[in-house]
Amino acid sequence: MVLLELQELDTKRGALHHRLGRLPGVAELADQVTRRKGVENQIRDLRIGVADLSDEQKRADLDVEQVKTRRDRDQGMVDSGAIADPKALERMLGELESLARRISTLEDVELEVMERLEQAQTDLAAREAELATIDEQVAQTRAELELQQKEIGAELDGLDAQRAEVAGSMPEELLNHYETIRAKKGGVGAAILQRKECQGCGLMLNAAELAALAKAPRDEVQHCDECGRILVITSESGL
Repeated sequence: MVLLELQELDTKRGALHHRLGRLPGVAELADQVTRRKGVENQIRDLRIGVADLSDEQKRADLDVEQVKTRRDRDQGMVDSGAIADPKALERMLGELESLARRISTLEDVELEVMERLEQAQTDLAAREAELATIDEQVAQTRAELELQQKEIGAELDGLDAQRAEVAGSMPEELLNHYETIRAKKGGVGAAILQRKECQGCGLMLNAAELAALAKAPRDEVQHCDECGRILVITSESGL
């Protein structure tokens, strides 16, 4: 029965390890981290775009100011009466009209760049807010996951201590034999024979196999002919 107790402990430990690797928070955290990376990349690109548009707006502002400065200078000359020659005055007036059209065009460009910059800044702020929200979700999920892992870890520590005590009471040769089979059989190295059925593979033993088991010494290690696991014989085995 000690062997069966050891198997029960190993089964519980295996279930906890399985549960530990498949906690809902593990997949949720991985999804959040993936989404965070995507938003982070978007923010990087948007910041580059905002910087480029800021430079473009500065150039557009400078272009407008330069043309306005020239217009104001020429307008000042006209207003002051400094241009006495009628033809020169006519040319100057024509140039002022051309400068006015140029200023209008440049201001349209300036406005268009400004609108694009404002939209990029709005998009950047939205993505940064989204990133902050994801960071809060990541922190919460990680905290909950760590708590669950800690609780399961405490259970595993308790089972490990029990297992060490049980394993220490077994003959080393039997323990090694059990461990070898358990490694090959998906974590189940020993199974109880209950009502003539191996609980390891679920198959019913035939009459000849049952008769052989009934005649065998009780201290002799027996195996299921079908799955090869160690059979634990009890009063409920049906021998």
